[in-house]
Amino acid sequence: MSSLPDSQRVVVTGLGVVHGLGQTVDAFWAALLAGRNGIDRITQFDASLYSSQIGAEVRNWNPDDHMDPKEVRRNDRYTHFGFVAAKQAYADSGLTPERVDPDRIGVVIGSGIGGMATFETQHKRLMEGGPRKVSPFTIPALIGNMCSGLVAIALGARGPNFGVVSACATATHALGEAMQMIRRRDADVMVAGGAEAAITPFAYASFCSMKAMSTRNDDPATACRPFALGRDGFIMGEGAGVLVLESLAHARARGARIYCELSGYAATADAFHITQPDPEGKGLSMAMRRALASAAVAPTDVDYVNAHGTSTPYNDKFETLAIKRVFGDRARRLAVSSTKSMTGHLLGAAGGIESIISVKTIQSGMVAPTINLHEPDPECDLDYVPNQARALPARVVLSNNLGFGGQNAAIVFRAL
Repeated sequence: MSSLPDSQRVVVTGLGVVHGLGQTVDAFWAALLAGRNGIDRITQFDASLYSSQIGAEVRNWNPDDHMDPKEVRRNDRYTHFGFVAAKQAYADSGLTPERVDPDRIGVVIGSGIGGMATFETQHKRLMEGGPRKVSPFTIPALIGNMCSGLVAIALGARGPNFGVVSACATATHALGEAMQMIRRRDADVMVAGGAEAAITPFAYASFCSMKAMSTRNDDPATACRPFALGRDGFIMGEGAGVLVLESLAHARARGARIYCELSGYAATADAFHITQPDPEGKGLSMAMRRALASAAVAPTDVDYVNAHGTSTPYNDKFETLAIKRVFGDRARRLAVSSTKSMTGHLLGAAGGIESIISVKTIQSGMVAPTINLHEPDPECDLDYVPNQARALPARVVLSNNLGFGGQNAAIVFRAL
């Protein structure tokens, strides 16, 4: 049990998600448990000249259904996703203006890339029509903290407010830093997570030039295959995952429905390479150990690990090694899965949706699978919950995310 007072213990009271597999948490979770693949050929631009032509898009999406159309026009697609996910999470939490002091609620929603579509569109206008053709809303639309700002305006939230940028570790860092703010008593409520919309021509060209993404264009359904032999790169996804966090004391005082406790977090650096993870898994191992210590739980208490699991040759092998370093003999008895096999890799939003998956695992007693795992890599030899969901009464869940720059983040959820 935690030794912290209830005013410093942090619980999850609201969830919100926007993704191609579901634009509500219930729809998204049902799709994951069914092992549905969210990856297909890209429709947002002509990708015929690109080495990677597949992604996990949010289709049938009309932000006007959820936001003021004027704000839709002024803001980027990544902000639309994050705003709507935050709106869902806040509604799910049951919070109302009379139930929270506006000075005690904050927002930290990050984005690894930010408003890439805005950048590309406005640069084209500059090149074709000159500087007078560039929109005055360009800078507000493309900066990575604007989603936090818009959500704060909508909620009247005057507490801590900023964006986090740490590549694919962004949303996990956002959630962890939000947890720390509540622990420090800087806020009673935090709305936190990540949003990303980087399925754009320039972003795709850039990742393709790095040879980071899968080129299995003729078989989108099985292209993302974490921990499998022959995996050849990640698949881009887009969307947002946002959670409402509260101090346990605040949540109990208002009679909130509590999903679970967010009990631990840590951030470390590999200090090794700008894109490649540390081949010994030292930085990620340290992040996991420190997150468990922050949560006051032992490695033997962990039931499930939601792995970063990108389907890249290096990440999956080195993450497997890091898990073994932390859990020892128990590593082979842990349930470990990569839900990116279905969602694609949402970059800065990955930790947001994967934290929601972690919370739903505790709430439902079900673990979402790693699909497309039919021929495991011999160097990836843990229990990755292959191909089918599994019943598991998980009480402690650890979620990992790694970012370019050697940035690691680990976060721990546990049942109350």
